[in-house]
Amino acid sequence: MIDKKTNNRRYSIAVVPGDGTGPEVIAEGLKVLKTASKIYGFKYDLIEYDLGGERYLRTGETLPDSVVRELKQTDAIYLGAIGHPEVKPGILERGILLKLRSLLDQYINLRPVKLYPGVETPLKDKGPDDIDFVVVRENTEGFYVGSGGFLRKGTSDEVAIQESINTRKGVERCLRYAFELCQKRNKEKKLTLCGKTNVLTYAFDLWDRTFREVSKEYPDIKTDYAHVDAISMWFIKNPDWFDVVVTDNMFGDIITDIGAIIQGGMGVAAGANINPEGVSMFEPIGGSAPKYKGKNVINPIAAISACQMMLENLGEIDSSKLIENAVIMVLTKNMKSLSAGQMGYGTSEIGDLVVKYMKEL
Repeated sequence: MIDKKTNNRRYSIAVVPGDGTGPEVIAEGLKVLKTASKIYGFKYDLIEYDLGGERYLRTGETLPDSVVRELKQTDAIYLGAIGHPEVKPGILERGILLKLRSLLDQYINLRPVKLYPGVETPLKDKGPDDIDFVVVRENTEGFYVGSGGFLRKGTSDEVAIQESINTRKGVERCLRYAFELCQKRNKEKKLTLCGKTNVLTYAFDLWDRTFREVSKEYPDIKTDYAHVDAISMWFIKNPDWFDVVVTDNMFGDIITDIGAIIQGGMGVAAGANINPEGVSMFEPIGGSAPKYKGKNVINPIAAISACQMMLENLGEIDSSKLIENAVIMVLTKNMKSLSAGQMGYGTSEIGDLVVKYMKEL
């Protein structure tokens, strides 16, 4: 936050290093954050939380209410990764990640899909000019609410029901965020709604009607629609068609992974869980990668880019741009590969190189 009396820019940042290689990549992001603060004069206080698999195995806790109350008082959350091989899948995801998004009302999942110079894409004849769009995913509703249940579980007549919950409020605020972002980007000014109106006739009727109604307030934004299966193909065949894409929770989860691959892989993919009126959370997309833990071989670029997104969200625009430019320098001049163990440098050395270029630039 900014102290209006002194004009001092000081931020309270919650740090959740998490599991596996999370602490290693977060350490490099914090190294970059420290350099940016020295160059541009803002200050920050770090509060570390040991949320994740180790805490769960030790105490049985996932996300205590007391921690949620403290997180609500911070300016941002910087997350490494959540996921532990000794914890059953779903426990940490539902108990920490989905719970945080819900309780902090982080209703936007923001995923830039941008191919940087020096990064290879699996798409033939495509380059940085072709891959530069953003996916806005609704982040608190849909199938991920967990509504549903079983009938006659464990029998041959078992029925499993999973319901997608979509509210007018939730849909509209997500769409408005996407329209505003499209204006702010000021590129093609085209917003694409991704859905499945021909099959999911109730949920996406709501999405489609609201999309058309809200679009009347943004006459400068071109709008179009595509089924999710078509978008899955076009992200690969014609990524240059897209500027901003908006969609529901589940489809967003799927198509952003396609986006990560075409921008070079999980090693460069960062994302944000945004509450425009509250506390937002920033993270690398790649997961905890426990097999690489402690080996100093994991790629920290995505975590550094998540730090960049955090600073942009806090209003530190110059710092954010500097970090992005330094990352591009590392990608074009130094890194042999984005893959763990094949980068040509260790995790900490990549962080050092980003810091070096920040000082030079």
